[in-house]
Amino acid sequence: MRLQRISAATAALAALTTLATACEDSPKPGPPAASARGAAPASPTAASAGAAPATLAGAQAHVQQYTSCENLSTDPNDSRVPLSGFIGAGDWGITERGVCTDKKARGETVLFLTPDMKAFQQAAKDNAAKLLAEGRDNTDLASRTVVGKTFALTALKTATAVSLVDPPNSDLRILSCNPDVFVPEGFKKEKALVEGCFLTDYVNSPDGQGSPHRGAVRDPSTEGAAKPGQPSTGSLGLPSAGSIAELKKLVSPHTVDCTSMKVTDEQVQSIDYMPVVDGPASTWGVTQRAVCGQLGGERRAHNLNWLDTVSDMKTLQTKAKAAQLADLQDDGRLKATASKLLVGTNIAVETNNANVRRGLYQLQFLYLNCETGFTAPAGYRLEKAQVEGCVLTNYERPS
Repeated sequence: MRLQRISAATAALAALTTLATACEDSPKPGPPAASARGAAPASPTAASAGAAPATLAGAQAHVQQYTSCENLSTDPNDSRVPLSGFIGAGDWGITERGVCTDKKARGETVLFLTPDMKAFQQAAKDNAAKLLAEGRDNTDLASRTVVGKTFALTALKTATAVSLVDPPNSDLRILSCNPDVFVPEGFKKEKALVEGCFLTDYVNSPDGQGSPHRGAVRDPSTEGAAKPGQPSTGSLGLPSAGSIAELKKLVSPHTVDCTSMKVTDEQVQSIDYMPVVDGPASTWGVTQRAVCGQLGGERRAHNLNWLDTVSDMKTLQTKAKAAQLADLQDDGRLKATASKLLVGTNIAVETNNANVRRGLYQLQFLYLNCETGFTAPAGYRLEKAQVEGCVLTNYERPS
C-alpha cells in the first residue's frame, strides 16, 4: 500500500547533487507521491517577478530579508565552501560565486550570480537527468537549491532553505528537476524556465525539519463524498479487523512477528517492553488482547508487541492520552521502553519497535500523539483523534 503523504520518505539527496555533496548528513529518499490532489496546479513562476540583483552583494542583501547571510566572501578557497562538489564561475551560466554564513541556522549558504537563469536551470535539468538515468532516484527529492531571478544559492542547512521560501511574501523558490517529487497540499508548484523542472515553496527533509505543515488537522469523517481513487472519507482511512485472528493476518508476518502469540488478558510486559494498556484491558475499551514475541524463560522476554481489538476507541485513546501525558511530565520524553499506541478504526497495536511502526504506517495505522502543540511537517498524515488534545499521525520526532 502506498502512503498518502508520508515522507517516508524520509531523507533525500539535496538537489543538484553536484552542488551539495557536502550538505548536512547524507540524505535519503523523500515522501512518495501518493496522490495528485496534494499540490496546487502549476502556475507562472512567481520568483521570476522578484528583484534582480546584479551583484553578489545585492543577492546577499536580498537573502538577508529572510535570514542571516553574514561575512560574504568570493574567495574560491574560502574554507566554508566544501572542498568538492560545488561548481563555480563559468559553469551553469554562473558569473560569480560566494559564500556567507547563516548564523540562525548555523550553516553556510553558497551564492551563485546567474544572469542567465534559463541556462542555470537547463544545466540543473541536464544534471538531474544524468543522475536519474544512473538510477539515483533520490535526486532533487530534498532539494535545497533556491533560485531568484538573477541568482541562485545552495543552503547547507534545511532551516536556511525554509527561512528563504516559507514567508508568504518570499519571491524565492526551491528548484527541482525530478518529475516524481511530491508537493503536499497547501504549497505552490510553479513552472520553471525549462520543461521538466518546477519551482516550489515546499522544502522536503529527511529529518522532519523541512517546511511546516500548512493545513488544519484533517477530520476524515467530515470530508464528504468519495474522490476518484480515494475512500469516501477523503483520506487513506484506517485499517480494521473483526477479530484477533484477522488482526494477526493483517500485520503478520511481514510487519509484526507473531510466530509466537498468546491471547490473554494477563499483564504481560518486561523491563524492556512496557505496553500502553495497563491493568484490565476491558477498562481501556479493549475486547480481546494478544501479545506476540518471546515471553521469557531461559532468556529475558524480547520482541514483544501487543495486538488489540477495540470496542470503545474513544476510551482507549482517552486513557492512552492520560498515560502519555503522565510519562511526558518527567523529562518531556516518552520512556525508551514505553510502547507507542498505533490505531486503526477498531484495532490497535502497541510497540516500541521503530521498524515495526514503520511497517504499520504503511498499513495505514496512525500513532496517537498527545504532546502539547505537536504538529507534523508537510508530507505526513495529521488527522483528528477521538480525544481532544491528541492527533493521529505517521510522523515521529527524531529521538
